Amino acid sequence: MGLTGMVFSTIAIAAGAVMYWAVTTQGHGFRLSTVGVILMVVGAVGLVASTIVFGMSRRPTGSRNRTYDKQVTDPQGRTAEVHEELH
Repeated sequence: MGLTGMVFSTIAIAAGAVMYWAVTTQGHGFRLSTVGVILMVVGAVGLVASTIVFGMSRRPTGSRNRTYDKQVTDPQGRTAEVHEELH
């Protein structure tokens, strides 16, 4: 969904607005203004849902800081514990 859904929702809202305010002729058996309102409502709901999905996907899932504890040995054979933090 995300960004693509936002684009399609915006197009649906624009098409609905054109049908509601710019089209003056009516079809047989249905009103284009009603279809325009439905498109605007569906587009608005889709835009909100897509914005939420897009915002959630951009949020980092965890901490970027990593810590490592390891044991190292130098050339003389001495060992040491090392605590390392990577940012």
